[in-house]
Amino acid sequence: MSYSMLEQMFRPTSVVIIGASEEAGTAACECMQNLLGGTFLGPVLPVVTEPDSPDTIFGQPVYTAIDTLPITPDLAIVCVAADKVPYYIEELGKRGTQNAILFSTGFSRFNTKEAARKKEKLFALAHKYSVRLLGPNGLGFINPSLGINASLASSSFSTGKVAFITQSDSLFTSVLDWAASKSIGFSHVISLGDMLDVGFSEVLDYLHRDMNTRAVLLYVESITNAREFMSAARALSRSKPVLVVKAGKSHAAEQAVAAHTGMILGADDVYEAAFKRAGMLRMDSIDSVFDTIQALAWSKPLKGKRLAIVSNGGAPAFIATDLLLQGGGELAELTDEACLHLDEALGSGWSYWNPLVMEAKADADMYASAIKPLLRDSSVDGILILHVPTAGVDSASIAEKVAKTCKRSKKVILTSWLGATDAENARSIFSKAKIPSYFTPDSAVRTFLNLVQYRSNQIKLAEAPESRPDSKTDVLKSRAIVLQALEENRQMLTAQEAEALLGAYGINCITTRSAESVADVAALADEVGYPLAIKVVSPDIFRKSQAGGVVLDVQNGGEATAAAEAILRNVAQYQPAARIYGFDVQKMTRRLRGVELAVEVETDPQFGPVIRFGAGGSLAPLLHDKQTELLPLNMSLAKELVATTHVSKQLAGSETVAGVDTQAVYELLVAISQLLIDIPEIFELEINPIQADSSGAFALDAAIRVAWTDVGGADQLAICPYPAELEELVQVGDNLTLRLRPIRPEDEKAHWDFIEHLSPQDRRFRFFGNVGELPRSEMVKLTQIDYDREMAFIAQTIPEEGEEPLTVGSARAMISPDNATSEFAVVVRSDWKRKGLGRMLMSHLVEYLRSRNTMQITGEALGDNKNMVELARSLGFVVSKDFDDDTYHFTLDLREEESAGSDSE
Repeated sequence: MSYSMLEQMFRPTSVVIIGASEEAGTAACECMQNLLGGTFLGPVLPVVTEPDSPDTIFGQPVYTAIDTLPITPDLAIVCVAADKVPYYIEELGKRGTQNAILFSTGFSRFNTKEAARKKEKLFALAHKYSVRLLGPNGLGFINPSLGINASLASSSFSTGKVAFITQSDSLFTSVLDWAASKSIGFSHVISLGDMLDVGFSEVLDYLHRDMNTRAVLLYVESITNAREFMSAARALSRSKPVLVVKAGKSHAAEQAVAAHTGMILGADDVYEAAFKRAGMLRMDSIDSVFDTIQALAWSKPLKGKRLAIVSNGGAPAFIATDLLLQGGGELAELTDEACLHLDEALGSGWSYWNPLVMEAKADADMYASAIKPLLRDSSVDGILILHVPTAGVDSASIAEKVAKTCKRSKKVILTSWLGATDAENARSIFSKAKIPSYFTPDSAVRTFLNLVQYRSNQIKLAEAPESRPDSKTDVLKSRAIVLQALEENRQMLTAQEAEALLGAYGINCITTRSAESVADVAALADEVGYPLAIKVVSPDIFRKSQAGGVVLDVQNGGEATAAAEAILRNVAQYQPAARIYGFDVQKMTRRLRGVELAVEVETDPQFGPVIRFGAGGSLAPLLHDKQTELLPLNMSLAKELVATTHVSKQLAGSETVAGVDTQAVYELLVAISQLLIDIPEIFELEINPIQADSSGAFALDAAIRVAWTDVGGADQLAICPYPAELEELVQVGDNLTLRLRPIRPEDEKAHWDFIEHLSPQDRRFRFFGNVGELPRSEMVKLTQIDYDREMAFIAQTIPEEGEEPLTVGSARAMISPDNATSEFAVVVRSDWKRKGLGRMLMSHLVEYLRSRNTMQITGEALGDNKNMVELARSLGFVVSKDFDDDTYHFTLDLREEESAGSDSE
């Protein structure tokens, strides 16, 4: 959906209500009263569907049909029965109204067949006439800046900078009440309902560009299009804080949500990984959300996690300290200079430590004297100021002094005035000064920790990943292995096939031999050598250890026979119907200083393949050490995934084991990620254990399950992976060969060098102004792109061995979420001009956009950039000039088979 359409939906100038009525308790009555009762300036047009309807409804003249309306309304609110909705959607489409809210009854979320039938019919009509639908089973929306309440909620609301998007009807009104109690206003409050059409991704894209929105709060029950959601959320999170509350953490809650929404839900840990990957901050409660949003809105950005605590009572300060340290925060270690100033100002009236505890009767001047050195202390990132009510001490005057002292602070300031009546005036003072204040130290510390986590998420979102060493993969060999198994109607790969598949991606495996019977095991065991691991071979058993299908440390032929017989008994008891095809026999390795790890890959119903990593071995299920991440992985994401597990301490050598080659572990995880992208038929994989030591990482046991699929490897992922298929060698001129490929986050260093080798004029042409040193935030935007919504091709030299390639040109397309338009930019390194690079890059970009069915390409150039004008004309762009801004505008319509350039100067 284009931004302009959503702008019209959520900022309408006129509204029509279909099925209008004055009958109390009906959706039409409530919605019309809400619209007329606000400050909305546009006309509200009632359309009646009953023949004996009155001439006016709530004083507004009534219309009997869409085509009799005096104007074409921006927004329609449909309040008729579900079976009548298609007729009115068609009538609205013919009239030119492109947005509708469905308050219609009869769209059951539990009768899936009936819902699918109605949805299909509605979609066909809505698509035909370009009408977008909000709902059904939602409450509509409120836009306080327009004074429009196009919802079924009559709660009061105020204008603010926070947008609230929810799937829950009950939270719609509850959040409005909570926000009012905390003096928080909204830019938008939107209820999505069942998301038959408009969902999270479209609304997030709209809010990304909405100037009235500074922060976004989501209540999520389920995601229907993970790919679009992740693209929209990642784009929004780079510019505005996004906080999310997700229901269904517990199994019982998950079942309740699924029953309520009628949707298949993915695992909660997958949602958790998705929110982190998108740079969002997940919260446990609505109350803590508003505490955090208030702090984000009123405070400067947090620089670190070191907190100083100031209090006139020891107990609250000590409780706050415990909560801070338990949550991963740090107590700031005050500098000697700060302590010296505190000594001079407070004498013996402080604790000589952080938390800084003063005497109970500390007055306003003492608080100010304690705070000032902390505001100047570089070791302090935030200050929590506590006050315990004390007889004879005016807490309001202390609050006024604190607010004045911290007025221009660049640090995060949080306050907590304990008590009820005595603290009300203080909280009012802090609210007017836009200093967050909390009823308890617990809430204040929790908010600080949320700010710490948000900062961490933002850093990770902008972090340039480490480069992965070049690895050789044999995709054709791997696909042949999988396709052969599928052609033989097998889902489980054999141990030998799994080894060959992993080996094709550079993953070290232990050699496996197969025996068909118990008698064969003993004979084969002598050939392989002891000690042995013996494992069952069965297409019906994925996790062999759980079925008792693995015996380790077999020392001789007798033990081998006994082990095989024991496996048969165990499996018969665990899964009597399982088919047994024989046994796998492996030579066990002795790595005394190794660590056992495990990797699992499962296909989530919403987010596609996800990877879980943690401790391995037979005790792994008891350790609960698995952490989850979405694919694709790069080296930095792999490193972060490992770091979040308990076993990472062993890998780092901080406990019992030293000398593990952690780089090999990271490379193994990235290799598995690439394997899943290349071979989409793999829907389940487990390597357990992986033996990691100083010599590398070795897969000791692997189980891989495959199935036919029509979905491409990249398409099944929630985040578009690097499109390696777009890499190619190109010939420029007579004797110049370059590598042309999409840009990667790992290219940041080379791109800095590329920008530095642009002349001042070329920089001005590219960035539309005199640019000195490019901010890192801009470099992140240039190198860390979403391939679903943007493409940047770079041309690089092919270096000699031991040299680094040079980036010598770049062509970029910023594509609208609906793929309708794309804005281009192209630049060539200044000392590489006049070689035909610009034309080659632009031609390649145009062909790429044409291949993805983008409708139109647009661009701009400064008035003195004659070379760009000449290039655009030669490629068929329509060129026009804006004499007021002294800029050229370029347009190329890709829907036309042949485009001819023209001028309108």
